[in-house]
Amino acid sequence: MDNSGRSSAGRQIAGEQAFLPQPSNGICGRLGDKWTVQVIWRLSLAKDQRLRFSQLKKEVDGITQRMLTLTLRNLERDGFVKRHYFPEVPPRVEYELTALGAGILVSLQSLNGWIRDNFSRIEESRRAYDEADE
Repeated sequence: MDNSGRSSAGRQIAGEQAFLPQPSNGICGRLGDKWTVQVIWRLSLAKDQRLRFSQLKKEVDGITQRMLTLTLRNLERDGFVKRHYFPEVPPRVEYELTALGAGILVSLQSLNGWIRDNFSRIEESRRAYDEADE
């Protein structure tokens, strides 16, 4: 807390608007889970704008069928992804980012840039922490 009684999260940073996290609405949690950003990223790279479930599963390294299903359902529920079902034999399902889903890419790119700019410092901190723990 600073001397005004506000937490440091509510202070202004370098003259910019203060960072005030939104109330717990599940969106930050969703974006912070292990798979959501990877699925959004893979869908954003789709040349034909849509990917089949099986293609997504191949491209998101380590994701299980169950976790991909849950992640896609949650993204569809939140309006980030649109599901296209084709009643063929066998059935075909494709996914694409909605305008809302594509809109988050700007923020994710900013975060990615921050990671790129600071990754050497993060690695250095990790090394120092790990060495101190030994």
